[in-house]
Amino acid sequence: MCFHNSMIKKVGDLAMRYERKTDIIHVVRDLINEQYHINAFYFPKCAIITSDSEIQAFSWGLIPSWTSTVEDAQEIRKITLNIRAESIFQKPFSRESIMKRRCLIPSTGYFEWRYENGKKTPYFIHLKDEEIFSMAGIYDIWMDKETGSSLITFSLVTTRANPFAAYFQNVKKRMPLILSVEEEKRWFDPELNMEDISSLMKPVGAERMTAYQVDSDFIHKPSNDPTILERTSLAVS
Repeated sequence: MCFHNSMIKKVGDLAMRYERKTDIIHVVRDLINEQYHINAFYFPKCAIITSDSEIQAFSWGLIPSWTSTVEDAQEIRKITLNIRAESIFQKPFSRESIMKRRCLIPSTGYFEWRYENGKKTPYFIHLKDEEIFSMAGIYDIWMDKETGSSLITFSLVTTRANPFAAYFQNVKKRMPLILSVEEEKRWFDPELNMEDISSLMKPVGAERMTAYQVDSDFIHKPSNDPTILERTSLAVS
């Protein structure tokens, strides 16, 4: 599964990459500068691309609009950090969002652990040909009935791992759904039906990916620490 993203480009770079505007007032401070490691389990704010002309800032861990209480919201988002492409049309928390509220999660790479001989080794995985690439997501808007405040949250779509990614995610053999630039535009098309959307949910080609080992202590470092991405091995491709 994918719970550890990286975004080492500034929000201005994202604005150019996705041809979006960005109003700094509405972008939280953490998104202005580089985030070498983004840990989903902290429910962080992330830069998100929708069909809107502005870059958005949504929280990781999808809370469906029908969630009743704060307590329920806190519990359900623990299991909605990722959503499998194979069941996305059936799950009650995702079946409406996949049809109506699709988004892109910008990335410069993500982290996975390979398990072998009782040990786990972390790797940083990214694309060879794109500095910034797009992982597919869905989002929803939840309102706290007690305070009247709303929260926009998202989930990252995963698919079966291609042979390259499966070497690193060698237990569940999953990977994020990575879309090409051409597929990004289709992902936002409001006229897509279930079959159209399903046709986009396939693993990216293994030949486009590369990876290298990183220090196992990276997960404990501040997100803005560039040493997180230091290599401890040669690249694998």
